[in-house]
Amino acid sequence: MLIPGGHYRLAFTQSILAFTQVINAATHYRLDYPDLSLILALVRGGSLARAARLLQVDVSTVFRSVRRLEAALGQPLFEKSRSGYLPTSLAQALAEQAERAEQALEAARLGVEQGGEIISGTVRLTCSDSVLQALLLPALARFMPAYPALSLELSTSNDFANLNRRDADIALRLTRTPPEHLVGRNLGKVTYRVCASATYLRLVEAGDLASMIWIAPDDFLPDHPTVVWRRQHLPGVMPAYRCNSMLSVTELVRAGLGVAALPDFLIDERQGLMPLGESLEGYDTALWLLTRPDCRALRSVVTLFDELGRNLRWG
Repeated sequence: MLIPGGHYRLAFTQSILAFTQVINAATHYRLDYPDLSLILALVRGGSLARAARLLQVDVSTVFRSVRRLEAALGQPLFEKSRSGYLPTSLAQALAEQAERAEQALEAARLGVEQGGEIISGTVRLTCSDSVLQALLLPALARFMPAYPALSLELSTSNDFANLNRRDADIALRLTRTPPEHLVGRNLGKVTYRVCASATYLRLVEAGDLASMIWIAPDDFLPDHPTVVWRRQHLPGVMPAYRCNSMLSVTELVRAGLGVAALPDFLIDERQGLMPLGESLEGYDTALWLLTRPDCRALRSVVTLFDELGRNLRWG
């Protein structure tokens, strides 16, 4: 019978066995966990001295152990250079396996200490940089400390293809119509208002939007609600600044370079952003929390999905 958390050790063992079958067939040497720990320490440290400190042994022990392991495998693991020990592709791959082993063992220890099974694993999450900065980071700070064995891989993108290509497990997207093949939750309406800094407003005539310097998203978001609104209501305006992210647009407005229509979760008067009117009626969108149907079988994904649904808030 497995002890609490023991299935993490089993999963890790199966992974290592599968990974080493090719090596074992050629070399008849069976890698063990101390071998992986040695490789990982030298990859992380980059030198014998730093690896020795990580392993709490002396430098000569690390040197002899590496030479012994390379001889057993019949191929080099590191190249000596002026900057230190550089890992070969094999050493780098083995170090990645060793990191997974560390995570699995730590999850098992936590499970034993806490007297039961815990949520562990790696979840890949994608969102735009503006959502990351204003909404996701505050939410993660509230609940992630409760999941010490859960790891996140974060990427910033506006592309639904991240989920389609299985590059991500969860996406936070601003849209009115999420793809039908994804499952998710509408977290709330997002509205937009034209904003400027107090510094810029002292230089222009308030109320005459057409005469102001405009900042806008570039062609990465040709159908963005703010772009559609400006083209329809201010067709003669050509933006003086075009940015590849709404977060950059916001920073340029805050710097006093012009005006822009911004989402409500980025508008903070305490940070110098002054709304110039009401929200743009009819041009709102929504923040969607999305995942693939097959991910609903993964406890790590379901746990993060539910926590984000509870903790993401603005306004």
